[in-house]
Amino acid sequence: MTGSIRCLVSGRVQGVCFRSSTRREALTLGVRGYARNLPDGRVEVLACGPRQALDALCEWLWVGSSSARVTAVDCEPADEAAPEGFEVR
Repeated sequence: MTGSIRCLVSGRVQGVCFRSSTRREALTLGVRGYARNLPDGRVEVLACGPRQALDALCEWLWVGSSSARVTAVDCEPADEAAPEGFEVR
């Protein structure tokens, strides 16, 4: 079963290669979507794919890139269609 989720990742997640690392992990898991910086310092991740892959990506978001310091990951179902592949915006 496939689905879509939107996650908001808080902590030190901008300027630490978090989005590009998320892209690499998402592509490895076969997940489509995007990661983008938000003005408030969080990173928004839209992910679409098989439920098991989305669960794995959500777990990975708690770790992120080696320089990141994640303090919160809030995920909820999303209705937005994802682009092909995974974009860093």
